[in-house]
Amino acid sequence: MELKVLDMVFPRRCPVCDDAVSEVGSLICAGCADDFTFIDEPYCIKCGRPVADDSLCYCPECDRNGSSYDYVRGRAVYEYDEVLKDSIYRFKYGGRREYAEYYAKVMADRLGKLIKSWEPEALIPVPVHKSRMRKRGYNQASLLADALGKLLDIPVEDILERTEKTKLQKGLTADERQNNLKKALKIRSNDVKLKKVVLVDDIYTTGSTINAAASCLRNAGVSYVYYAAVGAAVID
Repeated sequence: MELKVLDMVFPRRCPVCDDAVSEVGSLICAGCADDFTFIDEPYCIKCGRPVADDSLCYCPECDRNGSSYDYVRGRAVYEYDEVLKDSIYRFKYGGRREYAEYYAKVMADRLGKLIKSWEPEALIPVPVHKSRMRKRGYNQASLLADALGKLLDIPVEDILERTEKTKLQKGLTADERQNNLKKALKIRSNDVKLKKVVLVDDIYTTGSTINAAASCLRNAGVSYVYYAAVGAAVID
């Protein structure tokens, strides 16, 4: 009842059109739900990005470099197209924290069984630098991880931190992204007892951020690192 009253007083914004959601208790406009594009088969068995046809097991990037990645595998729900780009931009930079609840619900519905099959001991949000945290007021990955953890009954451990303010990854080449992240991440605690974890982030593009975070966790003693995200970029 309290949630419905809050929705009436402070209506949620639709993650697609950003208008107030008219149906009380809903997380998205009824007419907008189909505007996002789901990643369905065929997809890369390593990173989860869409692939051209079902004869391919890996996307071109993972076919070249997958064996060098420090994470086991991962999945995203949506293709990172223009609709999702606009939505994620508002989520990260426009104060639309409420989008996290919708994204997490869809992640739980579409990826929940898979994530559970990985038997993670914790969800780990990908960190942002404290300067960006101050500017935005929140870490979008932490919002996602918290909402997803509640839905799947998996604890969230915020053990990663970004110690250097790196350049924004957008617009950088794959090599530039990797160099950009070197030594930028570290573990908050020297005593990590976790063995299986799932990294949570908003988008997976080149994989540089996820792989850098996975490398950091592996170096700290975590045996198996997976990832889950809202969207993944399509590689032509």
